[in-house]
Amino acid sequence: MDLRHLKYFIAVAEELNIGRAALRLHISQPPLTRQIQQLEEELDVQLLIRTPRGVELTQAGEMFLEEARNIRSLVDQAIERTKRAGQGKLGRIDIGIFGTGILSAIPKLLQLFRDTNPDVRVVLHTMSKAEQIEALRQRRISVGFNRMLTPLPDMNSELIMREPLYLAVNQSHPLSRQKSVSFKEVAKHPLVLFPTGARPNFVDRIMELCRQMDITPDISQIVGDAVTGVALVAGGFGISVVPESVITLAPPGIVYLPFSDAPSATIDLSCIYRKDDQSPILQALLAAIQAFREQQGLQ
Repeated sequence: MDLRHLKYFIAVAEELNIGRAALRLHISQPPLTRQIQQLEEELDVQLLIRTPRGVELTQAGEMFLEEARNIRSLVDQAIERTKRAGQGKLGRIDIGIFGTGILSAIPKLLQLFRDTNPDVRVVLHTMSKAEQIEALRQRRISVGFNRMLTPLPDMNSELIMREPLYLAVNQSHPLSRQKSVSFKEVAKHPLVLFPTGARPNFVDRIMELCRQMDITPDISQIVGDAVTGVALVAGGFGISVVPESVITLAPPGIVYLPFSDAPSATIDLSCIYRKDDQSPILQALLAAIQAFREQQGLQ
């Protein structure tokens, strides 16, 4: 059955007049009449009865009108949903996340994306850097969020933001009474670092900054995540250098201090995705990332 048959029948059934229906459809009466006859022949049932004033619906015609409207509505919905999917406004995107970015920047970015793409389902997967890359290559995720990404021939990466670093100290520590600290204080107290994992990692970034400042830190602990690191600081095991997003973790007994003399004391947050992925939903997410970068003053 041609969808045009449904369109033509609905027009005739609503107008109850072949002439008015033909005007509404912008066709002449003879081909419209033939289309209705073909529909009745295909269904092997009479849908319309001619009257001096036009046509009337048979009982079968009344039932078919209801079903035809339902079918047209479903077709219209399918067309609209397909268009929205093609524009990246409908569907699902799987995202790999890891580390402290999920404490602040990533939720803000994803909220910005969802504000403009409310019908896209965002599914998050906690994965290390190596696991994200493997999942991208296996097409199990579309994008990963991580830090200190190494260039790969089959991947693109986009910088999202550069976070300033802070010194986390116990509130009983002498430094806690200061408004800011010199980065060289890092070398004067037992240092808790995080996380372990694929290189390069956050530990590598802190060691790089120590070399730039010509200091050698006294590393007391290297742990797997920021929560553990901050908990150790709260427990008096030392101090720690943390990204700004960690400030959202505010356990009792912790003070966060900015560095007064280390403008390069920052850490990047980026996303990674396959070079060959041209999906509309990914493009919509990249557009949201660009908008987020502009909000952060990055070009």
